[in-house]
Formats: sequence, structure tokens, C-alpha cells
Amino acid sequence: MATISKLSNPSPAASLPARSSSSSLPRVFLGFNTKTSFSKVASSSSRLSLTNTQPWRTSFVVRCSQSSGNGSPIKRTTLHDLYEREGQSPWYDNLCRPVTDLIPLIESGVRGVTSNPAIFQKAISSSNAYNDQFRELVQAGKDIETAYWELVVKDIQDACKLFEPIYDQTDGGDGYVSVEVSPRLADDTQGTVEAAKWLHKVVDRPNVYIKIPATAPCIPSIKEVISLGISVNVTLIFSLTRYEAVIDAYLDGLEASGLSDLSRVTSVASFFVSRVDTLIDKMLEKIGTPEALDLRGKAAVAQAGLAYKLYQKKFSGPRWEALVKKGAKKQRLLWASTSVKNPAYPDTLYVAPLIGPDTVSTMPDQALQAFVDHGSVARTIDSNVSEAEGIYNALEKLGIDWGYVGDQLEVEGVDSFKKSFDSLLDTLQEKANSLKLVSP
Repeated sequence: MATISKLSNPSPAASLPARSSSSSLPRVFLGFNTKTSFSKVASSSSRLSLTNTQPWRTSFVVRCSQSSGNGSPIKRTTLHDLYEREGQSPWYDNLCRPVTDLIPLIESGVRGVTSNPAIFQKAISSSNAYNDQFRELVQAGKDIETAYWELVVKDIQDACKLFEPIYDQTDGGDGYVSVEVSPRLADDTQGTVEAAKWLHKVVDRPNVYIKIPATAPCIPSIKEVISLGISVNVTLIFSLTRYEAVIDAYLDGLEASGLSDLSRVTSVASFFVSRVDTLIDKMLEKIGTPEALDLRGKAAVAQAGLAYKLYQKKFSGPRWEALVKKGAKKQRLLWASTSVKNPAYPDTLYVAPLIGPDTVSTMPDQALQAFVDHGSVARTIDSNVSEAEGIYNALEKLGIDWGYVGDQLEVEGVDSFKKSFDSLLDTLQEKANSLKLVSP
């Protein structure tokens, strides 16, 4: 059972150990590494700035653990404040068995879950929790890819069940679990549509999001899938131009649906942030001027701020109001890739400056831990739009081609998911071969 307990006070790095390869089932462990009470920590965390570099006095630990502990569920964290005060939904960017280990996270304020091929590759290949079901599937004659999807669908269904109360309480506004179509379909318009229809049907849960990449071939797929009444998480968005195309696909899909009640067709647009800085920082370092070097670590948040401005513009006016009359809900911006890749940057860099209403922040372990430990809750996403515009334009003047950045990151993102997908299928094939050797 996932538990919460007080631990000794290790270094920040020590609070996030690698997952054990032990044969026992992995368990999520939530803890506060602290010498003070949680109430004192909570009251003081709001005073810690984004650039805090002091050693953590507390640590919200979210990790797979082989041991159980003692204690009671956390009753309140900054994640609750994030939603209740600023209208941003904190989601968890991870999923592994047993999914019941998500319960303490839900109690701590997490309101949804995202997954992708890389997450499932890590979960299935490094855990024995999938072995029994996988063995049954292999012995029943299932091929490897079919077996993979059955493993994934079970996790998604079970997670959807856990988040269904939030979905019901918010009238379909929150409590979603996302599952992605095969990354092999990123250039296949109709194949993506068929895969989305199949996943939606087989998962058969009202609060599932089918993830579709924002590649050019899949923009028409998004429109068609939305028109069929299927809710979509559009993923791998890296540029403002592509983001606008995603919004238009959502609006076009709603208008083409023919439904009189659009309230159950929802969507999020997953705008990736940290990877933008990773690429642009390298370009700035190559330029090497003081002006260029001063812009490192600023591109991603600036572009995200302009994405929110575009969101506000597109979801207003006569066209949108006509859809609202039919019950349509805004396609919320979701900040993805929120973990900090450069250790020199503040560990809440891609969470704290991107807080705003009607948005989602999906956080992997490290980002979630950091924000609960010392994140500040305040509306920040549009606090200085002119500064964001200045940074965006300054980068262009230095020769940074935002179109190239978006295209390059999209290629890298799709390739990364394809490699994870293929690697997992190879791992499952090896596992199937070994299981057949010991099967009666």
C-alpha cells in the first residue's frame, strides 16, 4: 500500500532513487523529509522564490519503492491551492502498476494522469507487476503488439476508475487519464483516426483522453476524431504556429460534429516547454555573444506565455461564443515536459512561471516534488506578456528560427517515442521467449 512517512533527511538527489529491479511490486512512496511539521512547511513555502537554491528542508517524495511505511494521507498541499486559487489542474506525468498507488497522489491534489510510450516502456520493462497478465496473453496466443496494448489498456482503465470521481465532480472538466496512439502513426492521417477510434472504444471510459501528436499529417486526424465525439490530448506541440493549427482543428471538429450537446467532447493541447530551452540554449551558446548567452533559459517560458495569449484570443469572439451555446468547453493549454533538464536552472522553472486559469501542468516526479516542496502559488502566466514578446523577438533577431526549432523538436519527440515503443516490444518479445521456455 502506498504510504506516507517521515524519513531521514538525505540530499535532494538521494530522494529520487532509481526504481528497484526487485521482483516485488513497485509501490509509490510519498514522504516528507523534514525536521519540522508539514503545517510549518506549508505556511513557509509560499515565501520561497523561484530562484531558491538553498538545500531542501522538506522533500515531497514521489517514487516507486519496495518498502511500506506508516502515517496518514496528506490532507493538503500546494497542489490543492494551485487548483482552488488559480484554476490550474496539476496532473501526474507517470503511470505504473499497481495503479492504486496513485491514491495518495490524488489525496495530495493530483487531478489527472498523462502517459506516453516512454513511460510505459519504463514501467513494463523494469517491473514484474505485468508478468502474470503478460504470461496469460502469450499463452493465449496473442502477438507481442496486441499483448502490449492489452497491458496498457488495463492500466488506463484502472487509472480512469480512480479519477472518475474528479471527472464527475467537475462535470467532465477534469480527472482525465491520457493514452497515446502508436507513435508509428505520426505520419499516417487515417491510421491515427482508426487507432484513436479503437482506443476510445476498447478503453471505454468517459474520462480517457486519446493522445494524438500535433504533426502536420495528424492535424486533420484531430479534427476528425473530435468531430466523432472523442476527447483528445494533442501532444508534441513545440511552436506557436503549430499550436494555432491545433486550436483550429479542435474548433473545426466541434463545428463538424453535428452534436447538439458538445459538453462531453473536451481536449487539452500539450505545449512542451523544457525541450525548447534545451535546443535553443545550444544555439545561443554557439552564437556566443553576451546578448545571446543572457537569453539562455528564457525561450521556453517566453513562448509559453505567448501561447497563452493566443489561447485567450482564439477562445473568444463570435465563433467561439456560438460553440459555447452548444456546451463547448475550451481546449485547455497543458504544460508538458516540465522537468528541468539543466541543473543550473531553478527546479520549478517550468511550473511556477506558467500558472494561470483553465490550464493544466503535468509534472513528472522531480517537478512535482520540487513544486510541492517550495513552489509558490500565484497567477504568473500573463504577468509580463511584453517581456515575453521582447524575449521572443530578441531571439529571432539573433537568428533563432522558431519554425526550425518547432520542426526539429517535433522530429526528435516522435523519434524518441518510436524508439521507446520499439524497445518495449523487443523487451516483451524476449520476455515471451523466456516464458515459453518454462511454460507447461
